[in-house]
Amino acid sequence: MISLLEASNFSLEHPGALVLELPKEEKANLFVFRHGQTHDNIRRIFCGRRNSELTLEGIRQAETLGLKLSRKRIDVILTPNLSRCLKTSQIALRSQINPKFEIMDSLLERDYGKLTGKSKTKLAKKDPVLTAKYRRGWDFPPPNGESLKMVWENRIFPFCKYLEGKIKRDKVTIAVCCTNNTMRLIRMYFEKLSQEEMLTLENPLAKDYASYAIV
Repeated sequence: MISLLEASNFSLEHPGALVLELPKEEKANLFVFRHGQTHDNIRRIFCGRRNSELTLEGIRQAETLGLKLSRKRIDVILTPNLSRCLKTSQIALRSQINPKFEIMDSLLERDYGKLTGKSKTKLAKKDPVLTAKYRRGWDFPPPNGESLKMVWENRIFPFCKYLEGKIKRDKVTIAVCCTNNTMRLIRMYFEKLSQEEMLTLENPLAKDYASYAIV
């Protein structure tokens, strides 16, 4: 397994590059994908909860994803109130017939605090080890921000439990459009990954999805 520093450096050089294929289970009723490329992605900026619009490439990525999902039946679309996720889900799922669209605060990206809007590249050149801790550490929050542990315990673990219950109770198929950090944590839950495995994941910018069968 690669180190957190190696994972952080790779992500910085190749944001959204797909290293390992995303899991796709038969008879899936949960689809999870990341938003398309944004201007903050290409500028290597700590985006967090601020809005950064899709680039033309990000729009194309969402369209590619839409082709892959066009034959799936989606009943409910869940997304945070972030323009990059809203736009990606609107493009990728526009072929769906009357899906229910819900904004979920629990899906908000982690708060990067004082790092929000700052350059990842500049910080990495100054202190690569500290940068890797901020980006890929489990319990290492940025100044005035959230650690992944905080996001997991306060929002994503309860959200995943909610998802399981809703799918089983309402017999619906759900699509979740989210950010890289929240997608890592969702994958940790449904794929039963260790913290170390989760922390080294790099999820693709749109174009592809993970799917799970919740029974």
